[in-house]
Amino acid sequence: MASVLVDDQEKALRFYTEVLGFEKKTEFPVGDARWLTVVSPDDPDGPELALEPDEHPAAKPYKQALVDDGIPFTSFTVADTYAEFERLRGLGVRFTQDPVDLGQLVTAVLDDTCGNLIMIAATK
Repeated sequence: MASVLVDDQEKALRFYTEVLGFEKKTEFPVGDARWLTVVSPDDPDGPELALEPDEHPAAKPYKQALVDDGIPFTSFTVADTYAEFERLRGLGVRFTQDPVDLGQLVTAVLDDTCGNLIMIAATK
C-alpha cells in the first residue's frame, strides 16, 4: 500500500484510471471522504495506491513546497519511459521534465492535476 495526497478524489480517480491506466479496486465512504484505491491492471492483487484527501493542514503546504522545488511526490515504474511519455503527452498530460537518460534509468516527471508531481521511471 502506498498513498498519494490529492486535492479532489473524483478528479484523481479519473486521472489515475482514465489517463494513467490504473483500475479502481476499493471504494467506500469514510466520513466526508472515501477510502479509494487503485491498482495496476497487470497486478490487480498487487500493491494498492490510496488516493487520499489532502485535508490535513500540513498536506497542502508540503505538496506545494515539493511542486515549487520540482520534486516528485512519488514514482511509478513503467516498462519504457519514452513510450509512456509519448502516450501520456498524446492524452494531454503536462510534463515538468521530459525523459532524461541517467545511465541505467530513464525518468520523466508529470503533473497529476491533483497537486502532485509524479515521476515515471524505467531501467534499461
